[in-house]
Amino acid sequence: MKLHHLGEHSSIMNSFIAEIRDAAIQTDSLRFRHNLERISEIFAYEISREMSSEMLTVQTPLGIAELPVPCEEVLIASIIRAALPMHHGMLRYFDRAQNAFISAYRKYGKDNKFTISLEYVSSPSVDGKTIILCDTMLATGSSIELAYRALREHGTPSKTHIVSIIASKDGVEYIKKNLSGVKGVSLWVGAIDDELTVKSYIVPGLGDAGDLAYGEKL
Repeated sequence: MKLHHLGEHSSIMNSFIAEIRDAAIQTDSLRFRHNLERISEIFAYEISREMSSEMLTVQTPLGIAELPVPCEEVLIASIIRAALPMHHGMLRYFDRAQNAFISAYRKYGKDNKFTISLEYVSSPSVDGKTIILCDTMLATGSSIELAYRALREHGTPSKTHIVSIIASKDGVEYIKKNLSGVKGVSLWVGAIDDELTVKSYIVPGLGDAGDLAYGEKL
């Protein structure tokens, strides 16, 4: 599995990541969502550079122009609700993409242990398509793995790009271990943090991305 760690090099993307981490700026939920969208647009551009292309011929007012453009059939899949701004950002670039939505959340029991409850998947066929699977945070990696395997029940994709803005080292290693044998899977992250708490929250992380984007839940 190929790992793309975009945040390890200086770029404007790191400025946006700094803002979504900043506790003072996080109080502005509109800006928080906007930054998630902007970061996702950067991911979309970088992913497009990895895609197969074909030559497009365009008639201009003065002649003919030819240029290579991506030709893969894209399906954007997001784990709701935290990844919805990421989905919007991706759609601005892959505006002809098909779409899938997955409901997955942590169900806590005793001693801070939890299971992932996956309740709902809305997806067209994924056969032969390039999946871009989004979630804002990659903590343990178990939600992303379950979401990916749920999408596979709708067919066999040609490629899968898993995208998380902030990941933990444990989450990255989990995905490498559990999906490394699956052909065509790549992992894209903006930052990799060292620590997980006993409740599997990423440190320093940013907090609960869904709450910051859309308000606290019961």
